[in-house]
Amino acid sequence: MNENENFSKPLSDEEIIRRVLSDEKHLYENIMRKYNQRLYRISMSIIMDSEEAKDIVQSSYIKAYEHLSDFQFKSDFSTWLTRILINESFLRLHQKQRIQRTNEHGLKSDLRYESPLQTLLYKELINIFEKALAQLPEKYRIVFVMREVEGMSISETAECLNISASNVKVRLNRARIMLRDLLTGYYGTKDLYDFEKSSCDDVVKNVLMHIEATR
Repeated sequence: MNENENFSKPLSDEEIIRRVLSDEKHLYENIMRKYNQRLYRISMSIIMDSEEAKDIVQSSYIKAYEHLSDFQFKSDFSTWLTRILINESFLRLHQKQRIQRTNEHGLKSDLRYESPLQTLLYKELINIFEKALAQLPEKYRIVFVMREVEGMSISETAECLNISASNVKVRLNRARIMLRDLLTGYYGTKDLYDFEKSSCDDVVKNVLMHIEATR
């Protein structure tokens, strides 16, 4: 037997969830570490606010954990989790919009993102792209982030958004055209809506504290 065959394979999402449900709650951290970036980026494409998105990611993990027994393993866990995140993001967005309408303020968003690891020029380019993305209608923006930034499949994107695969393709193509017009041919996605490690750690720590409190 090859020596490498003795190493255990990484646990699948489904295996992790079954073991979490069997009281190995600490394994839930594996799920969070795996999907933090995806959920943050998708939430950002909806809510357009970094702190709000971070809070939504955290609350989505807690909600998913509290309803793990409802997950029936009929679809991928990542799809189920992403749906929860999308629902939480739209709920928060609608709440913000109601408050802003009451206060007679227009919806404002500041997508300026600063990272000490980026050069000044690169930060400016990312900032330009995020602002261009903010100008897209929401239905195009979220599809673009899910497909182009997070690399989600057409079928999973369609399932998460409850639209057809052909609709995903149409919206993605439209988003590309609009962005190309806005950026005159330039866009990059590598660090778009980047979820800093410190934020990732904060979310994991807070959710694990909540889980521990439910023991």
